Amino acid sequence: MKEQRRNLGVVTQVQRFMKSEDPKAGMARDILWVLCVVGGVALLLFLVSGTWPAVVAVESESMVPNMNVGDLVFVVAPDRYGMLTSWAEGQQTGYAKFATSPDRQGNEVYGDVIIYKPNGDTSVHPIIHRAVVWYENTTVPGYITKGDNNQISDQDAYYQGIGSIQPVRKEWIVGKALFAVPLVGYLPLHIIEFAVLIIALLIVWEWYSRRKEQKDEGGKDQAKKASSTKKNGKKVGSSKKSAEKSAKKR
Repeated sequence: MKEQRRNLGVVTQVQRFMKSEDPKAGMARDILWVLCVVGGVALLLFLVSGTWPAVVAVESESMVPNMNVGDLVFVVAPDRYGMLTSWAEGQQTGYAKFATSPDRQGNEVYGDVIIYKPNGDTSVHPIIHRAVVWYENTTVPGYITKGDNNQISDQDAYYQGIGSIQPVRKEWIVGKALFAVPLVGYLPLHIIEFAVLIIALLIVWEWYSRRKEQKDEGGKDQAKKASSTKKNGKKVGSSKKSAEKSAKKR
């Protein structure tokens, strides 16, 4: 019985919250709605892609011109929609993704573009570069990777804050790039500014809606007052006429 009462109490509170006309409650409902939409989209992306993050934004020019800064790249698990193919394997079969232009050295590009955590480090942003070849001649084998616009491979370079990058192990791979949408990636790159803008718009919309409701209610009140004034005037007029008629009869 106590559990049922408690559940009824929670339901009642939720109903009051949903029906409340308090501006704070209205703002909370708007923010909750946005979070639900974002969560639903994120879940759908995960189910389709099989990995997370399911979308990444290109932050540097290392893949130009096949990928540009601000591109929003949709990512899928390495074995989804076909097995992961390196440059060396793609060169034999003719398979190539994001290969509209040659690389910086003028070579035709082949294979998949992968998104990976450098040295398995989750504290830095993933790198999005092309898988060149699977390298076996190391203690721990992995992919040699390279940006199409870079002079050398990632494993021959030194990255600020990362250091030297080892051949990419399979467990470091987030996924492979499926397709990209130009410019949309600028939103995640400026996610804080975008979130502040959305919240500001919600506040302005809530304020505007409240002002409009207040004006509408004020107009209705004035119309009611005018209507009651007219009715009272008619009553007064009819009373005067009745008094005049009774006076004449006398």
